[in-house]
Amino acid sequence: MANGNGNCRLRHNPLVYTFDTNVIIYYLDRDNQILSLVDEIFERNTPVYVSAISEIELFGFSRLTNEEAIQIDGILRTVSLIPLDSRIARLAAALRKNYGLKIADSAIAATALFTGSALLTRNVKDFKRVPELKLQGA
Repeated sequence: MANGNGNCRLRHNPLVYTFDTNVIIYYLDRDNQILSLVDEIFERNTPVYVSAISEIELFGFSRLTNEEAIQIDGILRTVSLIPLDSRIARLAAALRKNYGLKIADSAIAATALFTGSALLTRNVKDFKRVPELKLQGA
């Protein structure tokens, strides 16, 4: 569940997580708060999913350096990438229609719902509109 008090320790131990794009960005930027949280998830060998939409967002940054691309690739090799298939696309469309999420956010939320995982994000504000989504604030 979203942690409203700013504490980023894992409040529960779900079987799996879906990482929002911003979690990977902050992790690669060596943000201390995200580093400890993500390292704890990896140390527990907790399965982690990432939407193919996040892959687009990460590699689509106009000022991405070659070194950053290598770092992103390294992280993505340690998680399970979930392609945007028709089932996830239709779920994302319903989330966009019903809750007014941006296209990328709706696809990432749909990935978490489809996989039955908790969404780890710094963007709790937008995602909390989706009541059926398990959120973990980062």
